[in-house]
Amino acid sequence: MDALKTMVTRAALLLLALTLGACATPRPTPPRRDTAALRYNITYAREPQRGLEVEIVLLPSSPRDFLFRQPERVETVWALREDGASSALRLHGGEVHVPSGTRFLRYFYPLESPSRGGERSFFSGVGEEDAWHVAGRAYLLRPRVVPPDLRVELTVDGTDALLPWLPDDAGVYHLRGEDLVDSGFHGFGGRRCEARVGASVLEVALLGRFTHLSDSEVCDWLAQAGREVVTVRKTFPHPRITVRVVPVPGADEPALFGMVQWSSPPSISILVGQDATAASMKGDWVAIHEMLHLTHPTLLPRVAWLTEGLATYYTELARARSGRQTAQAAWQELTDGFARGQASAGSRTMAEVVSREGDWQGVYWTGAFFALRLDVELRRVTHGRARLEDVLELLATRGPTSSLAGFGAAVDTVAGAPLFDALLAHQLSVPAFSDLGSLLDRLGVQIDPGRVKLQAAPDSRLREALDGGRPSDDAG
Repeated sequence: MDALKTMVTRAALLLLALTLGACATPRPTPPRRDTAALRYNITYAREPQRGLEVEIVLLPSSPRDFLFRQPERVETVWALREDGASSALRLHGGEVHVPSGTRFLRYFYPLESPSRGGERSFFSGVGEEDAWHVAGRAYLLRPRVVPPDLRVELTVDGTDALLPWLPDDAGVYHLRGEDLVDSGFHGFGGRRCEARVGASVLEVALLGRFTHLSDSEVCDWLAQAGREVVTVRKTFPHPRITVRVVPVPGADEPALFGMVQWSSPPSISILVGQDATAASMKGDWVAIHEMLHLTHPTLLPRVAWLTEGLATYYTELARARSGRQTAQAAWQELTDGFARGQASAGSRTMAEVVSREGDWQGVYWTGAFFALRLDVELRRVTHGRARLEDVLELLATRGPTSSLAGFGAAVDTVAGAPLFDALLAHQLSVPAFSDLGSLLDRLGVQIDPGRVKLQAAPDSRLREALDGGRPSDDAG
């Protein structure tokens, strides 16, 4: 990853180069001698069981307390001293205390497990033969408290790996301590392809075989989703991301499940029916939904109804803006989703709905309805000069994280007047979808039995601006 490459240049050398008027290409600065790091050596093993042999090389200054965030598959961690003496360390709820004098920690993480299947396997290990998917947080033993200045080196041997980060020319990944905390998704083995979106690249690991899809068709599907992100943001949000695609045997649906994890850069993984076809992938919404999460900052503390609502709302508009579905189909999908959300919410207020994250239909679609309301109001008060996408662009200049208050402040900046707090307070206090009918009427979205009809209405031009794509910057 570009942001993780060493960019240190000694001030004296720089001053000397400037003094001499040097015009030659500067030479890379050699690594400093005092930059020792906690080191992870990972080896992919095939016999007697497929898994990851992990060795952690400790320093005298290394933390003594480590933990597994998902303590499910590792039974024993071995502590080794310089003299070769070893001892088995007991795990207490995934935590382990390292005795003084320990030089190495070693353990085996099995990728194959009798309890395969389900959402937990998506994190703890799923795959076949020599193509495996696992979350970094599942197999990496990390310090319980990560010092802010902790440096980490990581190597992988025995197979081709696709991790969120880029290695150097020697194959070493140079990480920050926080990369162990937000370690993303990892792929081992499989095949590789690339999807390009403008100047950005999506590095893809195909972790298994498809019966009807070629590797190039999988990458074309992801490239299409990436181009649709650019109907919401001016450019793809990251110069490089990684995507792992895992076939699910016995399924012919397109994407079944996907998730983005906020490693740096973000990493995405998607489960796809092994028997899916190129034609069925054209109707997929999961890939674009996950990539749309890259368009907004991470909100801390987490605000699921807003982040999921934004991605859900833009999933339909982006597919219409790209031409993958008609405007009518987009509004059909939105209104069908609002109906499911309304059925789940009942008479509860938005505040009551979003307080229960387990109610995903209510949370996602209440959030999507709020995103629609917010987008419409922004366009209305600015007479079409501003839109919700402008809020995302502004937030992108303010860093990778924000808060609900920060999001609201960006809305008000784009609107040129206070807007967010009053609109949110109103929506939170009334039944979740009570304003839906009047909003759709003004937009000219008529719900007939079995289908949606788009018609002339006071705000039908505004509706066409929503689903018709991003105007050029000089459109006025």
